[in-house]
Amino acid sequence: MLVLESFQSGLSWSTILHKRKNFRQAFANFEVEKVAQFDEATYQALMQNAGIVRNKLKIRAAINNAQVLVNWHKNGKKFADFLTSYISTPIDSHYQTLAEVPASTDLAKEISKAMKKAAFKFVGPTTIYSFLQAVGLINDHLASCSFR
Repeated sequence: MLVLESFQSGLSWSTILHKRKNFRQAFANFEVEKVAQFDEATYQALMQNAGIVRNKLKIRAAINNAQVLVNWHKNGKKFADFLTSYISTPIDSHYQTLAEVPASTDLAKEISKAMKKAAFKFVGPTTIYSFLQAVGLINDHLASCSFR
């Protein structure tokens, strides 16, 4: 999910969702261990893949972030534990209008800063906030939404 969120930065969600199947295929079904092993030839192939967003910095970031996660796992650290150290139970917002829903929060800024310090790339506060929503750690569905 973090791969898709990072690639979405500066683009519409519909662009990313339309290419989601291609991203899944291009990035080894999002298997962290496999993506972490991508070499220069794989990077070059991704840059030629018209089915994904061909942004060199975002592609390099996806590979880098997978490598960071693999190193964490080797050292006994889990990404889920990292996230739950900030959010132990999902945050359930009760916004009434879309105008109330923030693009980011201080919490997202704090997590983003920690991730950047740990060498993650393309993990700005807005990307992280969107990621937290996508994985269910923040529920910003409007109070009137049927998905609540």
